[in-house]
Amino acid sequence: MLGAAEMLPPRLSLRVLRCPPRGLALLGAALRCGCVRGKNSLSPSHVFRLRIPFTLSLSKGPRAQMLHSPTVPTLRLPLMDFKPLVTLLAIVNPLACVAFFIHYTQHFTREQRQRTILVSSFSAFAVIAASALLGVQILQFFGISLASFQVGGGLLLLTASLSMLNAQTPQTKSNPDELLDAEERAAQGASIAVVPLTIPLLTGPATMSTVVIYADKAKTVLQMATLIGYGVVIGLATALCFSLAGPIARVLGKTGINVMTRLMGLILAALSVEVMADGLHTLFPILAGRR
Repeated sequence: MLGAAEMLPPRLSLRVLRCPPRGLALLGAALRCGCVRGKNSLSPSHVFRLRIPFTLSLSKGPRAQMLHSPTVPTLRLPLMDFKPLVTLLAIVNPLACVAFFIHYTQHFTREQRQRTILVSSFSAFAVIAASALLGVQILQFFGISLASFQVGGGLLLLTASLSMLNAQTPQTKSNPDELLDAEERAAQGASIAVVPLTIPLLTGPATMSTVVIYADKAKTVLQMATLIGYGVVIGLATALCFSLAGPIARVLGKTGINVMTRLMGLILAALSVEVMADGLHTLFPILAGRR
């Protein structure tokens, strides 16, 4: 059954006469988000329902109609979609790091290898969560507009996607000194889980830029929690790929990993163009047909 907020005809004013304080706040948030029928309505796949008791007055001109519901209206609030998760999976691409994990841990004991998997997976999640929670504040501190950051981050993603389309290895994310230092520390049994395995091989600047861009689009606590939850998914995917590094390398081989890398690069290229387009439309409204 449609809630009362969904049954409002166009250009009809709405006035809340009696509603609990929490319900009033939720109702106002829903109306500000444009979650009722109209120009800014959202599709059902991006919303969830919330019920609060209310008494509303619907008026059009001098005539008014009272509407009361003890249980009710169905309000719709937006949810985060899966686009950030797809983008993060494409740019992190733990499959492409399997060969590096095998190379760096070939002389490790089983316990050392398990600890490396745990630390690198948690570090990948920590980088994503920190970027989501602090990234926007850092931009505001330096006075950088999100639109400019979208264009710059989109270019960074596009560069990374072009490398992936050429099946270039994650080695391009690091400089030779970092890789040489990692090899020396791995030979001595030292941990390479954070540097260079997590940063920059897994979560480099492109990953951080992506998270900051989507964090700014998160307008509710639920959306921010969902974005951080995607970081948990990335951490689990990393742990799974590294735990099955041997079987993956045998089954897919270098050719299979290159094919997957190219596929991820194609997806990432399309997403990077969309991110840049959003930023350019904000910086130059005439490009979007707005004056």
